[in-house]
Amino acid sequence: MLYYFLYEIVFKQYGAGGESYIFKGLNVIQYVTFRTAWAVITALLISLLLGSKVIKKLEALKFGQEIREEGPESHKAKKGTPTMGGVLILGSVFVSTVLWARMDSLYLWLALGATTLFGLIGFADDYIKIVKKRNLGLTGKQKLLGQVIVAVGVWGALYFVANYPLNSVANYPWNISIPFIKATADPNPFTSISWVGPWVYLGFIIFILLGSSNAVNLTDGLDGLAISVTFIAMSALTGLTYITSDGRWAEYLDLTHKPEAAELTIFCGAMVGASLGFLWFNAPKAEVFMGDVGSLAIGGALGTVAILTKQEFMLPFVGGVFIIEALSVMIQVTSFKLTGKRVFKMSPIHHHFELSGWKESKVVFRFVIIAILFALLSLSTLKLR
Repeated sequence: MLYYFLYEIVFKQYGAGGESYIFKGLNVIQYVTFRTAWAVITALLISLLLGSKVIKKLEALKFGQEIREEGPESHKAKKGTPTMGGVLILGSVFVSTVLWARMDSLYLWLALGATTLFGLIGFADDYIKIVKKRNLGLTGKQKLLGQVIVAVGVWGALYFVANYPLNSVANYPWNISIPFIKATADPNPFTSISWVGPWVYLGFIIFILLGSSNAVNLTDGLDGLAISVTFIAMSALTGLTYITSDGRWAEYLDLTHKPEAAELTIFCGAMVGASLGFLWFNAPKAEVFMGDVGSLAIGGALGTVAILTKQEFMLPFVGGVFIIEALSVMIQVTSFKLTGKRVFKMSPIHHHFELSGWKESKVVFRFVIIAILFALLSLSTLKLR
């Protein structure tokens, strides 16, 4: 919105000729890096300014968190803490993105739409648990069905919109960008070893979006944990998205160049700012929890951006902590079903360390350190081709 007003209207009318240094300075609005920085700041300020009001509203609506009986004893004191604070994250991201991005980008709308829809699934789950007093919220099948529908919708938009007309520069390449393997020089995607076609890629999209959204959801169990890791992962993904959209960097690093993904950088930046703002209120002792409305939306955003920028295989590096948390649950369930024994004292794995005697804050800080290492690893792979 501000791009069109400050650059397309004000700058081009009053500043392009150099008559006014004030209006001429608005030339910086055209640069993605400038608008991304301000998207971070805007989302952060919105979160800080509205956070207390959102918390009070959630308290007034009696949207309090229920605590698992079999969980660590220290968590029982958190019962009744306002939840569904993810609406603050979603609102901050949406407003900041609309203010600073060019809204003619299909990829941007896809990211916003997928994030919102995943958030709505989480909202329904939270609402049923809290208001309807059904402890399990949506059933597992209902939640998975909703996630699959959103994933198919993302694929459908890429298949029917981004690839029409067929000679459009925005054609979505149905290939998998494989780290550590140099891209083929053959411009024909059908002869590339990484080309899998749209129908195989549909399954790939479903796997990525369901995996990323549920992984973040499983990580959300300690004060400040999920949102801290989100801040780190989104910071790395912001850099990767910008590099992918810039032709010079993409060619130099041998990445799939996606110029239409440039505005996604602003979306990622808004998510970074919103994460910092939410952490202000979610840091120990948490004043509010994000709930499924926040965790599913964040996971959906991570997965969608990775798909749109062809960084699918970089996602495990960017969000390594989320992967570890999800794997710990899978290992625990599989071991118990096959042998009747548990590998961990409790899953997800952050609870295992709590029950092993680590204080909650120590678990969070150490997981944050690991998240930083994963983010640095993801950036370091750019030159390993």
